[in-house]
Amino acid sequence: MKKLLLPLMFFIFSTGFAQEAEKDTPIPDPIVFETTHQGTFHGKAISYKAISGETFLKNNEGEPVAALWSTSYIKPETDSGKRPVTFIFNGGPGSASVWLHMGVFGPKIVKVDSDAKTDDGAAPFNMVNNELALLDITDLVFIDPVGTGYSKVIGKGKEEDFWGLTEDAKSIAQFIRIWITKHQRWQSPKYIAGESYGTTRAAAVTAALESGGQAVALNGLILISQALDYQGSTSMHDNIASYFTYFPTMAATAWYHGKAGQGKKLEDFVAEARAFAYNEYLPALYKGNQATVAEKEKIAERISYFLGLEKDYVLLSGNRILTDRFKKELLRKEGKTIGTLDGRYIGEEGDQTAASPTLGDPSSYGIDAAYTAALQDHFAKTLKVKVDRPYLTSNGSIGGKWNWRPVPAGSYWEPSYVNVARSLGESMRRNIDLKVMVANGYYDLITPFLDAEYTFARHDIPMDRVQLFYYEGGHMMYNHRPDFEKLVKDIRGFMGK
Repeated sequence: MKKLLLPLMFFIFSTGFAQEAEKDTPIPDPIVFETTHQGTFHGKAISYKAISGETFLKNNEGEPVAALWSTSYIKPETDSGKRPVTFIFNGGPGSASVWLHMGVFGPKIVKVDSDAKTDDGAAPFNMVNNELALLDITDLVFIDPVGTGYSKVIGKGKEEDFWGLTEDAKSIAQFIRIWITKHQRWQSPKYIAGESYGTTRAAAVTAALESGGQAVALNGLILISQALDYQGSTSMHDNIASYFTYFPTMAATAWYHGKAGQGKKLEDFVAEARAFAYNEYLPALYKGNQATVAEKEKIAERISYFLGLEKDYVLLSGNRILTDRFKKELLRKEGKTIGTLDGRYIGEEGDQTAASPTLGDPSSYGIDAAYTAALQDHFAKTLKVKVDRPYLTSNGSIGGKWNWRPVPAGSYWEPSYVNVARSLGESMRRNIDLKVMVANGYYDLITPFLDAEYTFARHDIPMDRVQLFYYEGGHMMYNHRPDFEKLVKDIRGFMGK
């Protein structure tokens, strides 16, 4: 036994010594790449510089604990201190900013099929100059949260210091303060643009920026496919709100695929579905099995009318249609499955008897290769970025480790749906200049547009400073070219330009 113990003790000692030695290894200076460029945006010739690289986040002792990667596009001006700046990130949690960077906001973008008819396939992909980028009115800063893109933990930092609702918001707030200090932009109007979980992050960061001894007041939030209160965007049994909030989106998707509402305009059919959801469907959901057989039959007929599903299937589902099942059932006879992020997309799966999709989301795997290749190409050829580690457009290991607790460790808390909506309302009341733009896709089957309406109708949010916009696309409505142009126009109007 002693012969076995000695090598084991040596191994433990050696491993511990190696880990300590790694922590004591000097941390190299931040990697930064700066280039200059020219482009034409909204008819204006503009010279700008791009800064892509690391910013060190530090702990209370002033020690670097994370290298956060960002890409900034800055137009030099004489009085640049008052030029607007927009901080941009995607969601996940676990997603880098590649989607908003290469999809709508960046000076170069990748083009995928606007009509969602064809998969992105394989390289080469179509990259073009983005003449509708907002560089004529605002500087742009794309942020990759820790664990995504090139961002990573360093020194004494730990993943749990950053992978959580409040931890993540604190780190992004720290970065924003560092950025505006370094670039002398404290007087600049400041905006945040976030997508999906990025809207959750946007509200949390807004609150984090109000505290910490360095208050930063934002001018506006651009929430693309908002996710502030997760009850309305979590389709699962026993969550009555979700049957209600997803209903008009499923109706819109059925309309798009020719299964319901034919002969009617999309907006009219959506309005009809919304009215049914509020006035008939919601009371029936709460009544449940207390309803008579005749009442259930009547509701089933109406659901079948709006969603394009057979009445018998609706009744068999107890008049409660989960989105995963809807995505499989709507085009089952054609052997097709519809997308989650964008219900316009169609996939073909081998298992035609499954209750829900088995291959994944066709509106995700239909574009991800194009976006990934485009960003890598842009970094290497345009921004001259050279880094010896992979750029993670998404990091699947983050979600399972994410700390959703909105309260400090040790504080009493019962699990509940994530909700930052009331916090946003409080931030808006503390900052009378903070306004909010909400962009909703009619075919978004993950963050439905009725959920946005339902969320903002509650939580004491000052609605006179909230604008809701609607698009005939999905979660990433900018993949649909007409919506791309409308979204840019709406953002410019929101910024007063």
